[in-house]
Amino acid sequence: MGTPPAPLQEDQMEKLARTPTATGPESWFTGQVLMDAIRGPRGESRVAMNHVHFAPGARTHWHWHPVGQTLYGTDGVGLVVTRSGEVLTLEPGRTVWIPPREEHWHGALATSLMSHIAAQEADEEDETVIWLEPVSEEDFARANAAVET
Repeated sequence: MGTPPAPLQEDQMEKLARTPTATGPESWFTGQVLMDAIRGPRGESRVAMNHVHFAPGARTHWHWHPVGQTLYGTDGVGLVVTRSGEVLTLEPGRTVWIPPREEHWHGALATSLMSHIAAQEADEEDETVIWLEPVSEEDFARANAAVET
């Protein structure tokens, strides 16, 4: 085992300040969504993380991530859906990886709350997500029906 390299910018661990829970903005979400920021990009690390809580039927708008996204389910049952129509469920303890530039949305089932930790990296322009249009009621219903069968 080798010795780890010396830290580049910060020379000690740091307990980050806790941020208040925020309501998810209507320009990013449909329905009731609460967000707990875990961290944003800082120093040499480009990782951003949030714990996001969706009421039944709440969901993100269509979006994509320049460097991809990892979702880790913490509560309830949710959906992760791609523009091509692929539908995955997200349950506690499950992880879903969405590749860079894959247009997708995620949120709670119509009948269940869902929470997840979302982690994504900033690109060279400090972008972590590109937001698009809201998910239509038809697309939401189709994704829910896909997991009911």
